[in-house]
Amino acid sequence: MLTLKAFEEAVEVVKKVAIETELIYSGFLSDQTGNKVYLKPENLQITGAYKLRGAYYKISTLTDEERAKGLVTASAGNHAQGVAYAAKAYGCKAVIVMPTTTPLMKVDRTKSYGAEVVLHGDVYDESAAYAAKLAEEKGYTFIHPFDDPAVATGQGTIAMEIIKELPLVDYILVPIGGGGLATGVSTLAKLLNPKIKVIGVEPAGAACLKASLKKGKPVTLDKVSTIADGTAVKTPGQNIFPYLQQGLDDVITVEDDELVVAFLDMVENHKLIVENSGLLSVAALKHLDVKGKKIVSILSGGNMDIITMSSVVQLGLIMRDRIFTVSTRLPDKPGELVRVASIIASEQGNVVKLEHNQFVTTNRTAAVELKITIEAFGTDHKKRICKALEDAGYNPKLISVIM
Repeated sequence: MLTLKAFEEAVEVVKKVAIETELIYSGFLSDQTGNKVYLKPENLQITGAYKLRGAYYKISTLTDEERAKGLVTASAGNHAQGVAYAAKAYGCKAVIVMPTTTPLMKVDRTKSYGAEVVLHGDVYDESAAYAAKLAEEKGYTFIHPFDDPAVATGQGTIAMEIIKELPLVDYILVPIGGGGLATGVSTLAKLLNPKIKVIGVEPAGAACLKASLKKGKPVTLDKVSTIADGTAVKTPGQNIFPYLQQGLDDVITVEDDELVVAFLDMVENHKLIVENSGLLSVAALKHLDVKGKKIVSILSGGNMDIITMSSVVQLGLIMRDRIFTVSTRLPDKPGELVRVASIIASEQGNVVKLEHNQFVTTNRTAAVELKITIEAFGTDHKKRICKALEDAGYNPKLISVIM
């Protein structure tokens, strides 16, 4: 049972290892939404995510015998690091099964805490099945990443900190994968103040809880597809599902493109690195039809590898018209390339890439193709550059190109 007494106990236990992440007021998001928006930066935790809270509290409730058997779990990365860190603190062996799609940084960080990592399956659910098999075969104690009331209790300590710092909070936005964080936060928030609205947020390509709430019972999605790898879960927790039904006021789904934009907002306006799953609660702000409310978005984690980060930044710049590519044809004669570059420069555009193709026609003196990737300040600036090229007699065509 998730009781107030259990949550109070968890707060005392969790504070031994977890940082009490202070709320950050976001003037940028407040202006955008017409609300007072605060960020709960769990991406700044020791292990880079909130998962340490639930893992450490769960392990604290085990007997010495259960800990001595060794621990096993499955995770897309953040729970893995939480269990590995907590197990090291207790002197336990930890075996972590991770999907083969897990970013390298999360794998390496998990190993750095002394855990044994096994890569198995394409998504969490497949990894979890293999972890359960290892627990049965080897006698390990299984630490579920979300479908465990004790784990959810540990995660719920976030709500205690939020309400302690912002007693009059109106809304709390919580990312959802399997539902452990949402269970803990919504249950404790309602125990402390039933008027607080707790909204769960899922990726549209892995909305297992929304589908389950609609059916009135946990259901399994046929497949999941999202850049939010930490919340790519097919089935919500069976044991915690009743708490989610009771504690959540609504569930919002967010498209991957919205997460890309939210990532740029966090980097440029808050100087924070937040992984795609942690950005769900930020992207969801635009879906809330409220004004003048105090809203807390939980940034659940910041464990993003450099390759993923670079691709998200690139895509975000393209989506915001900060980077775009045009194709045009021009005569193959001296000075034409310089003329095009000068036109772009006169409009303060910056050429970042050029492709000059002489073989688009049989008569190359008549026309060659020039593909130009240009850096701009945004949509209006992009339009000015394209118009300047048109006015000069060129016919720039926008093309979709990934650099």
